[in-house]
Amino acid sequence: MKRTRNLVLATVMGATLALSACSSSDSGGSDGGGNGGGGGGGGEGKIGVILPDTKSSVRWESADKPALEAAFKAAGVDYDIQNAEGDADKMQTIADGMITDGVTVLAIVNLDSDSGAAIEEKAKSQGVKTIDYDRLTLGGSADVYISYDNSKVGALQGEGLAKCLGEKDANIVYLNGSPTDNNATLFSQGAHSVLDKVTTYKPVGEQAVPDWDNEQAVTIFEQLYTKADGKIDGVYAANDGLAGAVISILDKNGQAGKVPVTGQDASVEGLQNILAGDQCMTIQKSAAGQAKALAETSIAMVKGDKPETTGTVEDETGGREVPAILLDPVSIDKTNVQAVVDAGDLKASDICTADFAKFCEENGVK
Repeated sequence: MKRTRNLVLATVMGATLALSACSSSDSGGSDGGGNGGGGGGGGEGKIGVILPDTKSSVRWESADKPALEAAFKAAGVDYDIQNAEGDADKMQTIADGMITDGVTVLAIVNLDSDSGAAIEEKAKSQGVKTIDYDRLTLGGSADVYISYDNSKVGALQGEGLAKCLGEKDANIVYLNGSPTDNNATLFSQGAHSVLDKVTTYKPVGEQAVPDWDNEQAVTIFEQLYTKADGKIDGVYAANDGLAGAVISILDKNGQAGKVPVTGQDASVEGLQNILAGDQCMTIQKSAAGQAKALAETSIAMVKGDKPETTGTVEDETGGREVPAILLDPVSIDKTNVQAVVDAGDLKASDICTADFAKFCEENGVK
């Protein structure tokens, strides 16, 4: 089915994250630029969160931000959430401003490890505790790392693609995420750990996409497609945005729906592509669950308590083990899209628009 694939910016996360023994006062939060207001925090401290951009994934503004706002408001703590818009210098400026404004805990999603490490070092020198959110800062000094098990994410993507391909002879292209994002490395390694073991699969192209830029991904995949003379049977795409770029080129060449494509983030676009048969699978990393973990951890740190962690991850660059909270990702294909709705990450009305309503009905999404 030919259709226009625009990136859908869904308004997500009407969910309220209730934290035990927390106030329900309405403390104000940043709307991407201003400071969060007070409201029940009791002057104990302030939490700053810097999200990376609005291009790599729709999740940061449409899912993580509202989930974090709901959690912080429920807890009655002061907070400030801003977005660096893909600019490392801007992230540093935001961090400096937050430190000056009195944040006692700073969480960042780094744009690259070098700039992230510099922010964390400066925060540490000012007595501010730091959290790596979603992406580990190699060589950094974060007190805690909160993310999903990213090697497992990649392995689930590899398993999903293998399930869609079967054991037949297949040429595979790998479209990886940003080379400056340690998560992208882990995703790719996880996928390779599964797919490289299948002797009937042959890699015919692999390239990283700078800054997870979907527009660049279109050009990069078209070049890979041309180089392979169109003889591609499956595509490992690191997230739903990159998958959408891949599908646009496959569609242009009459191959959409014929070549399995992976994804990640369980975005509206990704789920719609899955229901339409153009994307093989995606990975659900619940923003509600990750935001809840960040809220609980940062609130504990504000109060001077030691947050509960699930283990450690190795920072080879920094030569240290970083205390970590690693959540479990979930593989999503056409058979269990309803799980994303049941988790509260999206509403069926977000997914089941226009032509997709019939696909939702056929696959029990309601």
